[in-house]
Amino acid sequence: MKKIDECFEKKSYTEKVLQIGEGNFLRAFVDWIIYEMNKETDFNGSVVVTQPLKNGLIDKLNKQNGLYTLYLNGIKNGAVVSEHAIIDVISRGINPYNEFDQYLEVANNPALRFIISNTTEAGIAFDENDQLEDKPQNSFPGKLTFLLYHRYKNFNGDPTKGFAIIPCELIDKNGEKLKEIILKYAKLWNLEDGFVDWINKANTFCNSLVDRIVPGYPKEKIEEITKELGYIDDLVVEGEQFHLWVIEGPQWVKDEFPADKAGLNVLFVDDLTPYRTRKVRILNGAHTSMVPVSYLYGKDTVREAVEDPVVGKFIQDAVFEEIIPTLELSKKELQDFAQAVMDRFKNPFIKHYLMSISLNSMSKFRTRVLPSILQYQNINNALPNRLVFSLAALIAFYKGERDGVRIDLKDDEDILALYQNLWTGYDGTRQSLEKIVEKVLGYKKNWEMDLNKIDGLHQQTTDYLEMILEKGMKEAVKTF
Repeated sequence: MKKIDECFEKKSYTEKVLQIGEGNFLRAFVDWIIYEMNKETDFNGSVVVTQPLKNGLIDKLNKQNGLYTLYLNGIKNGAVVSEHAIIDVISRGINPYNEFDQYLEVANNPALRFIISNTTEAGIAFDENDQLEDKPQNSFPGKLTFLLYHRYKNFNGDPTKGFAIIPCELIDKNGEKLKEIILKYAKLWNLEDGFVDWINKANTFCNSLVDRIVPGYPKEKIEEITKELGYIDDLVVEGEQFHLWVIEGPQWVKDEFPADKAGLNVLFVDDLTPYRTRKVRILNGAHTSMVPVSYLYGKDTVREAVEDPVVGKFIQDAVFEEIIPTLELSKKELQDFAQAVMDRFKNPFIKHYLMSISLNSMSKFRTRVLPSILQYQNINNALPNRLVFSLAALIAFYKGERDGVRIDLKDDEDILALYQNLWTGYDGTRQSLEKIVEKVLGYKKNWEMDLNKIDGLHQQTTDYLEMILEKGMKEAVKTF
């Protein structure tokens, strides 16, 4: 059977994007977005890719002439859809560890306008051992600083030859943090003031927020996929239908990167904070609050939970009635996003186990759900019943048992020890339950405050916990 590059001719575009990272996410997200822009607008841009680590996929990518197949699977416009396309936007791949001169040569291209990265959350970090003389530097920001310095010198500090730099790493204010580190290297390497001035004035570092689940290479069904495609592709990648990219940036970035004109869910905003909060509270908050309720109810996956008539309604009502009213964006934006989240939860192509989400549930509850509880009470002078019930269910979950079978709890040692001591001392009385709730709510190391001081929370949590233990989750959740 022929290989993908033997079956298809690749179009030629101008190299406008340097992409640092060749993994599944960028290929299923950023490169697909550029593919769509090429189809729907006059962007006509290609991507030159470098790998941030010594070992990567660049050789495989070059063997296939930068071509690969992307499957998008999920719910689209209310229907279950699986569709695929050959992504043809990668012009070439460079490994800076053995092609450093070629890596630097990229910076000499006057048409290059964008630098996009995804090097994992640990990638945006300063390494004091990186030196100007290294070829290459160890860290991603070190390599990038060297490349930017090379471009600065090559174009004699021309202010029109800066970049829009858009990191996709999942850390808050990723663009600002990357810029801080680059300026730190400039200082460490004693680079001239003119370069620092060029970094500050000629380059735009955009904070960004990305959202798409990318399961990656479909190892288990690759034979079936190869038969369907009729060619061999060693870089097939799968992603969900949903996508969202929020970019904090000026008008010129939006004009030159016309993703919105291609009908894509790419938003250019002055402040992405409300969108980050929306994602954390609705998507992540729904995940975290559903886990203890759904798992103790007898469900094992997200899809099973949201499709259940009882638990599914509980989750939906928690999101639409208790989380959305606490958020700042327009009601329509919030409801549309929440409905997309519910569709994503029902994706038949993704098996998302509740136990995998349950890792470190206590700290997740603090960052993802507690702010909604506090804001709801602040607005309504009352507690959100379902979210408080979820808190009670969380305490019951950490009892470590479902229908007589041990739950494999995974959390920090102090959290596990706290619950083990509390539940070992439980004697079946209301007074004993009140003590458990008091100790959990008062565990400041996790909550960073004493939740017992929140009016009514201790009593309501105890009431719900008592109901769960006495009736069982299947009956208790029917209360809602």
